[in-house]
Amino acid sequence: MFGTESSLSMFLNTLTPKFYVALTGTSSLISGLILIFEWWYFRKYGTSFIEQVSVSHLRPLLGGVDSSTPSSANTSNGEADSSRQSVSECKVWRNPLNLFRGAEYNRYTWVTGREPLTYYDMNLSAQDHQTFFTCDSDHLRPADAIMQKAWRERNPQARISAAHEALELEDCATAFILLAEEEATTIMEAERLFKQALKAGDVCYRRSQQLQHHGTQYEAQHRRDTNVLVYIKRRLAMCSRKLGRTREAVKMMRDLCVFQLMKEFPLLSMFNIHENLLESLLELQNYADVQAVLAKYDDISLPKSATICYTAALLKARAVSDKFSPEAASRRGLSTAEMNAVEAIHRAVEFNPHVPKYLLEMKSLILPPEHILKRGDSEAIAYAFFHLQHWKRVEGALNLLHCTWEGTFRMIPYPLEKGHLFYPYPICTETADRELLPTVFHEVSVYPKKELPFFILFTAGLCSFTAMLALLTHQFPELMGVFAKAFLSTLFAPLNFIMEKVESILPSSLWHQLTRI
Repeated sequence: MFGTESSLSMFLNTLTPKFYVALTGTSSLISGLILIFEWWYFRKYGTSFIEQVSVSHLRPLLGGVDSSTPSSANTSNGEADSSRQSVSECKVWRNPLNLFRGAEYNRYTWVTGREPLTYYDMNLSAQDHQTFFTCDSDHLRPADAIMQKAWRERNPQARISAAHEALELEDCATAFILLAEEEATTIMEAERLFKQALKAGDVCYRRSQQLQHHGTQYEAQHRRDTNVLVYIKRRLAMCSRKLGRTREAVKMMRDLCVFQLMKEFPLLSMFNIHENLLESLLELQNYADVQAVLAKYDDISLPKSATICYTAALLKARAVSDKFSPEAASRRGLSTAEMNAVEAIHRAVEFNPHVPKYLLEMKSLILPPEHILKRGDSEAIAYAFFHLQHWKRVEGALNLLHCTWEGTFRMIPYPLEKGHLFYPYPICTETADRELLPTVFHEVSVYPKKELPFFILFTAGLCSFTAMLALLTHQFPELMGVFAKAFLSTLFAPLNFIMEKVESILPSSLWHQLTRI
């Protein structure tokens, strides 16, 4: 035992200050590399690499609970329900108020040199167009066969050329749609092309309507012609809204809603025309009709949206916002109407917590994408882009929102685990929004705000500490050598004390035999 102590003491005395400099410098370099990798991994994937590896691989080896095995039948059912809800809420939806690609998105690109749409977003639109505008019987009509290939083209010029080629054969509704969406440089030009599309589409619809019961092929053709007709009428209504003919737009949207209900339109959930109707009615300040539409669509059995929740909050805020004062409310308490308005705001913020920063202009807006993720940043941008003017028009509404929206988070301290009025906030929104939004010039809003993982803080502290030791050792080698020896001696002192106690208790012969073993 004493021989080991003497050899250790001799080893420590032979170490030079250069050794300590090299040791601390190497430690600082390694911890710095780990810190850089951990930070990069966290910025890209939103989690710590070390924590992920420890949970995924080391925890099962150390006898941790297998998350795949439920503890009870109730837990299993709850997890299944939560999983189904998560999948549903992470579904990407078509933006009901999406802009025109040629007349609006492309104009933005010409002016700024920036691309407002991501490849992922445009690819989803291409899939939508194939779903809406093609069917298995397209080969029976030459123009439709050309357009079937056109919707699959990635090159915009190739799509436009194919549409012109189809129009040389006959008046093709889907060809007019493509030109109105992508070639028209103004809304007026797009409206003119959509009117031509409506004329051609109405002829095809009436023809297929008479033949729809003659077989599955004709039924599929009629379904496609119905999709085309509804799409054209919806875009014509949006053209009227953009050109200032709002009452005309409202009438067209109401007719579309009735048409959908009568024909049991299968793509109602994809178009969400009632959201276009709500925005137009708000522009007319026809709040009674807005309330009537909300009464029909703000139902527990129907999927919610930021438009539904925040419009309901706006209507309730409108009743009290002009006289609302936070100082007076703190003195006398909230009235029933004010309480209802605050609860409606809390409900809306819980559904989509990203919207208030855009409405309060705490964060800059960009052009909305063609697809949105409900409860995500993309939906918040799409809502605020069109509805900010309506909130500004209601006196005091933004002030009430500013005073009350952050109170929502006190009711849901753990939003990823448990919600108050809605299901827990889905964790998939950030990843999907980064695909939908142009992150080159837009910082994606993340909720809840992520804390830095422990291992990033730990490696940052370790790197800083070892770097400081290396610097001090280089500047004061003698003093740091004495400090290192004293530190190691102090570190080994408890071990030496224990060994001395063991030697005093055990017989010398037994200790001699143990050391030999």
